[in-house]
Amino acid sequence: MSENGIVCVVDDDAAVRESLVWLLGSVGLRAIPFASAAAFLDSYEDSGNCCLVSDVRMPGMSGLELQKALNARGIKVPLILMTAFGDVSTAVTAMKAGAVDFIEKPFNNQNMLDLINTALQADAARRKGEEAEVENAQLLARLTPQEHRVFERVVAGLSNREIGSEMDISIKTVEVHRARVMRKLEANSVAELVRFHIHNAPPASAEDSERA
Repeated sequence: MSENGIVCVVDDDAAVRESLVWLLGSVGLRAIPFASAAAFLDSYEDSGNCCLVSDVRMPGMSGLELQKALNARGIKVPLILMTAFGDVSTAVTAMKAGAVDFIEKPFNNQNMLDLINTALQADAARRKGEEAEVENAQLLARLTPQEHRVFERVVAGLSNREIGSEMDISIKTVEVHRARVMRKLEANSVAELVRFHIHNAPPASAEDSERA
């Protein structure tokens, strides 16, 4: 089991909430119970790695309505839906809307723990990816427009001579810009620059668009 993360449990049945809180606590996970979807939404704060386990059929806001509210608010917490009714169409609707899984009550405890562990790992991976995107955007912002143009041409496979000819600058100037690009993007090789470009796909300048 993941040692980090919070599991929010939403169910109008107190017995189910208490059972899940106990189960999660038994494997060292912190669980926070909510008696309704509205109570969860009212108190939600993005405080780190988290996943949500919610019943489908509840008074007031249902599990599917909660899912729609999460999507509308841009809350990306992985959602596992529970139901006592084996409704395939509901399951399909939930999965299409982004639920990570769907489980029927009564559920096997280990199956539930496995689903939660997978959801927490997915949330941790998403957060790490978003942090990397922010960091890489900050690195790209360090490039001057001229350095950005050189960067685009280097990853396109052009030689220093070809870059100089296209940009009407000397090979020496190309080499200086290229070295600065490597340093600012914290790359040790052209291969690393190419990987950086693939993963971040910086938008091409108007000049580069015309060239393409």
